[in-house]
Formats: sequence, C-alpha cells, structure tokens
Amino acid sequence: MKNNFYDSKYFVNREVSWVQFDHRVLNEAKNKKVPLFERLKFMSIVSSNLDEFFMVRVASLIDMIHAGYEKKDIAGMKPKKQLEALLAEIHMLVDEQYNAFNRSLVPALEKAGLQIVKHHEELTEAEQEYVDKYFMESVYPVLTPMAVDSSRPFPLIRNKTLNLGAMVQKKGTKDELEFATVQVPSVLERVVVLPGDKVEKNSDEKNVKPEKGEPAETLRIIMLEEIIERNISKLFLHYDIVCAQHYRITRNGDFTLQEEDAEDLLQEIQKQVKKRQRGDAIRLEVEQDMDKRLLKFLKKELKIDDEEIYRIDGPLDLTVCMKIYGMSGFDNLREPKHNPVPVPEFADAESIFEQIRKGDVLMHHPYQSFTPVVEFIQQAAIDPQVLAIKQTLYRVSGNSPIIAALKKAAGEGKQVTVLVELKARFDEEHNIEWAKQLEKAGCHVIYGLVGLKTHSKITLVVRKDEDGIRRYVHLGTGNYNDSTAKLYTDIGLFTCDEKIGEDATAVFNMLSGYSEPEGWNDLLLAPLWLKERFIYLIRREVANVKAKKSAHIIAKMNSLCDADIIAELYAASAAGVKIDLIVRGICCLKVGIPKVSDNITVRSIVGTFLEHSRIFYFENAGNCEIYCGSADWMPRNLERRVEIVFPVKDERHKAELRHILDVELMDNIGASVLEPDSYSYHKPDRRGKKSINSQAVFVQEAIEKYNAILPKEDNNGRRFIPAMSPSESALPKD
Repeated sequence: MKNNFYDSKYFVNREVSWVQFDHRVLNEAKNKKVPLFERLKFMSIVSSNLDEFFMVRVASLIDMIHAGYEKKDIAGMKPKKQLEALLAEIHMLVDEQYNAFNRSLVPALEKAGLQIVKHHEELTEAEQEYVDKYFMESVYPVLTPMAVDSSRPFPLIRNKTLNLGAMVQKKGTKDELEFATVQVPSVLERVVVLPGDKVEKNSDEKNVKPEKGEPAETLRIIMLEEIIERNISKLFLHYDIVCAQHYRITRNGDFTLQEEDAEDLLQEIQKQVKKRQRGDAIRLEVEQDMDKRLLKFLKKELKIDDEEIYRIDGPLDLTVCMKIYGMSGFDNLREPKHNPVPVPEFADAESIFEQIRKGDVLMHHPYQSFTPVVEFIQQAAIDPQVLAIKQTLYRVSGNSPIIAALKKAAGEGKQVTVLVELKARFDEEHNIEWAKQLEKAGCHVIYGLVGLKTHSKITLVVRKDEDGIRRYVHLGTGNYNDSTAKLYTDIGLFTCDEKIGEDATAVFNMLSGYSEPEGWNDLLLAPLWLKERFIYLIRREVANVKAKKSAHIIAKMNSLCDADIIAELYAASAAGVKIDLIVRGICCLKVGIPKVSDNITVRSIVGTFLEHSRIFYFENAGNCEIYCGSADWMPRNLERRVEIVFPVKDERHKAELRHILDVELMDNIGASVLEPDSYSYHKPDRRGKKSINSQAVFVQEAIEKYNAILPKEDNNGRRFIPAMSPSESALPKD
C-alpha cells in the first residue's frame, strides 16, 4: 500500500513549532555555560519574539475564528483548536521564562555585583530620597495621568506600552472606586541606577572580606515603573490610592491590504499602520497579585478573556534585559565582541569592479565584513563608467549608507531604480520614509508587484567597461542592512557572470513593468518556478539512490512548513536518501517515523549570531549542486513572494559552502537536535567528543583566512597576532 505522505499525522502545527523555537532561545538564557550578560540578551529575545508572534500569528488565528474560517492546517487542526493549543503552550513558556529569570538570572546577577530592586519598598532611606527627587525633576513633567469617569472615557492604551493602573477614591468619602492610569514614558530610561554608583558590601564591617565568588561592591538598579508607583499619589492629589499596579497590553498588529483596490499603495499602507495602535487587545500582562477589582475593570474595558491574561511574577516586558545587557562595567560577563574581518579578495583592491572581473567572490557574514557590499554601491555612485544601478530593499538600517549612495548616484545623473518593499512587516513606516527620500533625490522607486512581497536580495550595476557593457551583480541571503549584517549569518555573492547578469536584468524588468523573458538562465525565481525546481532536485536524488548512485540532501533555512516540500522529503527518505536539515525556527516535519522519515535529521542552531543564511545542497551522484538565496521552504516564500535562489558555480565556493554545512552538522554547543516526538529538542551528547561551536569555528577561520594574506611582520618587525575567537557560548531571532 502506497504511503500518503500528506497525512496530517506526519505534520506538526506551525504555531506550536514556533513556540518550541522560543523555548530553545530560552534554554540559552538558562544555560549557565553561557556568559551571564549574554543570557540576559537571550531573555530579552524571548520576550521580543513573543510580542511579534502575538501581533501577527496569534492575531491571525483570532481573525480566522471571528470570520468563521474552519479550514484545517497541515497538522489537521482548525483555527480554534490551534489557538487553544497555542495559548496553553505560551502560558507554560512564560511561566518557565520568569521562573528562570527569578531563580537563576537575578541571583546570578546579584552575585556578580548587580542587584535589581524588585519593589520600591526595598529602597534604603538615601535611595528613597534620590528616587523621589528624580521623580519630581525628570519623570513628573513627562507623565500624563488619565482618569476614567462619566466625562472621560477609557483612554486608548497604546500597543506594547507599560502602564500603571490604579483604583482611587476621593479623600474623605466612601464614594465608588474609580479607575486611573498613567503610561510609563518610553522616552525615559526604564533602568535607573541608584546613587552611590557601586556601593561597598559589608561597609559596616570594613575588615570583613567578601565570600569567595562574591563581588566587593554591588550596583543597585530599579525600574522606572517602580519609581512612578512609589510617587503615584502626587499625580492624584485629591484621591486615596487604593491599589496601583502595572499592566501591559498587546494589540492585533496584523492587517490585510486590498492592493487591487488601492489607488496609492504608499498612502494605503500609511493608513493601515496607524490602525495598528487601535487593534483589538489580544494579550494582557499584569502583576501576579493584581487587585481583583482592578483586573476586573481592565478585563471589561479591554474585552479580554481569562486565557489571554498573563499573571507575571517579575518586571513586565523582559525586553528590558537588553537595557541591562548594555550597562557599562560588566565586560567580563559578555561574549568577546567579534569585529567582522575584511574580505581577503577586496583587501588591496582599488576597484571592486576590477576584482569581480577576476572571478566570483563569496562572502560569509558576519564573520567577514559587509563593507564590500556598501562600497559596491558607493563606488558605483561616483564611477563615471557606471550607467545604471538597480536594487531591491526590504529592510535597511536607520542611517543607511546604501540609501545615501543611491541618492548620490541619482544626483550624479545615473539611472537608479530601487524597489522598496513597503509591506515589510513592522518596517512599513521606515520604508515609506526611505521611498520618499529616494524619489525626492531623483531615483525611480517602485513598490513591487500587486499581491506579492518582494523579498529577494539583488543588486545590479550596469557599467561601460573597456571591452563593452558589463553587468555586475550582488546576490544575498540577507537584507541590505549594514547594522544587522554584523549580527546575522548570511551568504553573499559578487559575480559578473553573463547569464546571471541577463537574469538580473530580467528580474528588474519584471518588477518594474510587464516584461518577462521567454526563458531564464540560472536564477531560480518565486513564485514562478522555484518550488517546482526544488521538487525536481529532491526527486533527482531519489532517482539517483534507486540507480545505486550517491544521494544526499543538506538544507539550511530559517523555517520549514511547506506541505509539498515536506511530502517530497518524506518520499525521498522512504526511498533511502539521506537528508540532513538545519532549521533554525519553525519545522513542521517529523523525524524518526518508520518508512517515512527515518533517514531525516533536523537540528536547530541558536548562537551568538542569528542563523539567517539559506543554503541548499544536492549530492547529484557526485556532481553536487549548491544554491543560496532569500527563500525558506514556506508557502509564503515559494508561492506569495518574489524570491531569488542562485546557484554557486565555482568549485572552491562549493567546497566552502559544503564545509559550512558540515561544521554546523557537527555543532554540539549551539545546536539542538529534533527528537522523534517532533516537539522536543535535545542537546547532542558530547561525552568523549570534541566540543564544536560552529559560530566560533567560523570566527576563527575568517581571521585565519585574512591573516594568511597579510605579511608576517611589518616594517617595525612586529608580528600580526590573530584576535581571540569567542568562547564556547551560543546565542541569537527574524
């Protein structure tokens, strides 16, 4: 009997799989082998991940339920069942997060010399005097207390803001309790350092030495909301404060554009973004012991159900951990900072174009610098031989040198075409501003295709060389963002290959008009035929294994949830093809199912850098093919976005990419391996094995590769010494 590889029992719900990913991030925050302040960073990432997840994925499920949508997902679950399972999982995750924060991180920080004052009642007299003065001078003028009564309706509580709610009563009366609220201002630092800088421990016992492992002095900090709570009576002078406690809401941030009906896409997105602050409340975070009367009032006004309420034992919104991470004076508790090393091929090159003409250049960020990508645009902007620059932009940095270079190029009279993706989620306002600036500078700005996000990463520079017109192309797996390029692992390729150049021109012609060539050369494009090509490549491995030829698939990506691709992988596994998957986040595939997925392994790497590169390896009977690109194996990437996946042709570069995959498959520090139950991941057993942190390996290799091209001694006889690689820790998000 032929196996039905689409059977729902073979799939994991996408949303639950994502929560398991956040669990893996949390595990790094709990890992005592990770430097203490790096654990704080992980703790912050868990919270920021959850915020976005609620605003998009949870919100989407709620919208489906309200719309009466009953279609099952690939795991056979209807939206209502998905939401129930998801909220139960998230409640467990949040409980685990705060348990780790309170029982592990807070004591460890205190031992290291940093004490978080949990409640303002724990302040010393000197500290009380300090925070009260700080409140009146710096905080009070910024606050806007808001009362709710018959003439003042319940105010708009902004998305993701921290607030202090209170039940108040007019002094000297037994009137009914009234509600009042004040937003904790985000324009002020949430972490307030208490006076005395670092205060000596055992100050009354000068001759007593601190215990082994304890600091001689401790820095004390308090959260801004605690200072406001301590002084809240100053905001409501004619009222008694019956109770005052913190709360925070998350609103539905998902919106659907009717692009076909929009006369101006830019204006339509601007309108929709403004609605985000007014979306329905879908999560309410409150203090664990919140007064029942206050909670009842908030539930009623926000129309929140019990399962959407999260009772928190600790500071609300642990993204504040990133603020603590950034505090000075604790460098020994952080991972040594890695500065991306120069790309050897460009180390002494006066002209990037001259170097690219010598041969393709493969780059591995952030181990190698992103600077050549920026300089590629900067040199093109002022090079008199350059005729045109075309580029896609999905997310860029706040003060982007690439944007500046594109504006400069337009000012120099070059043809500059920029596709700015206005629909890049949570970057819409940012990208609208860039689009306006580029248009003002004289660039031709396009917004992509109706109904499709343009997620591809491609730049085309057309140059008049001595021997004729030549097209220089940069292709990548990550955004043109010089800031995140220092934090995300990505692959980039420079080439002036004629066939890829022709394809690049066709891509931009398709995006800017109605022109599409009759045939393509090398680039694989979604939503046209990328998915079909991947299926062909998987099936070719099946044909090879049946012909007794070598067959192997290694695929690295952010997420895997496309049912067709998973079914093809199951069929390949059942035929005997060895499949190794490196999937950072969502994975809807199950491993270890007899005669279905017993030839498949899945691992997820969570490390100092966010694993973001997509690399696809197909053994092809010893004549391997390797592709990189912007697309994950998800329906949205394969069917609803403009994505580019490109072949890597140079044999040296193929070997380099295979090496990257092999090292990551050996990683036993940052990696977690999917168990056959398909919900839990475990760390690989390291007993008797060498400890391998793939990210640390790549840092060291990048340094050594660059050092190899440098002279061993300079003119003063000094020898170049490689920088130290990161320690054995591991960290990351999208």
